Amino acid sequence: MRLLSCVFVVLLFCGATLVTEERVPQSHSEISLSFASVVRQAAPAVVNIHAKVIRPGRTSFFNDPFFSDFFRDFGTVRPRVQNSLGSGVILSAQGIVVSNYHVVGQATDIRVVLSDRREFSARVLLGDKESDLAILQLEGGVDLPFLEIRDSDRVEVGELVLAIGNPFGVGQTVSSGIVSGLARTISASKSARGYFIQTDAPINPGNSGGALIDISGKLIGINTLILSRSGGSNGIGLAIPANLVGQFVDQAMQGAIRFQRPWAGIEGQSIDSDLANSLGMKVPRGVLISEVHQHSSFLAADIRVGDIITHVDELEVNSISEMHFRMSVAGMGHRAKVTRLRDGITKDLEVAMIVPPDEPPSLVRTLGNQTALPGLKLAIVNPLRIEEFDLPLSASGILVIETGQFGGRVGLRSGDVILGLNGQKTETVEDFVREFVLFGRLVQIDLLRDKQRLAIRLRI
Repeated sequence: MRLLSCVFVVLLFCGATLVTEERVPQSHSEISLSFASVVRQAAPAVVNIHAKVIRPGRTSFFNDPFFSDFFRDFGTVRPRVQNSLGSGVILSAQGIVVSNYHVVGQATDIRVVLSDRREFSARVLLGDKESDLAILQLEGGVDLPFLEIRDSDRVEVGELVLAIGNPFGVGQTVSSGIVSGLARTISASKSARGYFIQTDAPINPGNSGGALIDISGKLIGINTLILSRSGGSNGIGLAIPANLVGQFVDQAMQGAIRFQRPWAGIEGQSIDSDLANSLGMKVPRGVLISEVHQHSSFLAADIRVGDIITHVDELEVNSISEMHFRMSVAGMGHRAKVTRLRDGITKDLEVAMIVPPDEPPSLVRTLGNQTALPGLKLAIVNPLRIEEFDLPLSASGILVIETGQFGGRVGLRSGDVILGLNGQKTETVEDFVREFVLFGRLVQIDLLRDKQRLAIRLRI
């Protein structure tokens, strides 16, 4: 009897030891009891960000091409100071922090506050408005807590997740939920923006830039926005996948100040049920290629109009945004494995991830005072300019980069593509300049703007 009592006491002692041990939960039963261990591990790496943005205190007339001259010397205008509050995640012991571009991208002064109340000044190493990501460096940051990045391509719908941030400025807050969806696309943009992890973990204003972590405390995404009519969380929160964040960190560490995306040089459409039936496909999948630029690396890899791209690096792609995201994750300078479907035959091809080539050379030129439109800056349309100004892939002609003092007054805008003058096709900047050194004539400029053809008539 005494022996049994001793065994019972030992078991009680061992049980007490297991209960008090601090570790990440290892099973569903442990998770159902508490998230405390996960939060204790991850929360110190999630920071609050206070950013000051100074904007010119001007009316809209200051940017108007006609009225700006009238307001040029109109008194002293006080700048407007705006304060932005958001969250961020430390990704290295040396103080590399990721946040949203809309939190810090235009800031002139950034203060980062850790959960232990330490404060650091920070500067932006790399920012990208399109992806809404920014990489910061804390000044004097050493031996800081940080989160490990998990392969977000292995995240599954239904996984338990936690969102950590600073909603409404009330202080660090943790909310729980699950992964509700993957590969969410909410933008028609050709960029990686629009590809998100969806969660029902409550995300509110101030959570932007905060962490979405899994049950092991690893980062799977950066909370960025919510879909809501009221402005509050309705259970549809969106996070930028951690794999894209990793590419941002890599480029920032290599000294880049702008995020470079691989250029595809192709256009395509998602395959729905009707299109799949017309193509003889049993299941709708992939992206049907509708246009390929002559300088595209996809063309060099033998991908043509009418082909179907089904996978990039062995991961399914079902929209052009998803394909661009996979390319961004593959990284600049690498060769991605692209799966092509042609005539019912599947083939894997290696496609180089390249920058948009400046080919033919864009040859930027600014018109001088001897012309009718001095200060008008023009260039030849090529892949580099197509990507920069989001032009149609088939665009060709002369691009308006800056309108100068008088170009805006006659109706030209930055990003216009000049197709011709007086009904004649214009292929070089010299052709355009030649027409505008002769005065006293009526001139018609044919141009492409927002994928629509327009004509401007003026007397020079």
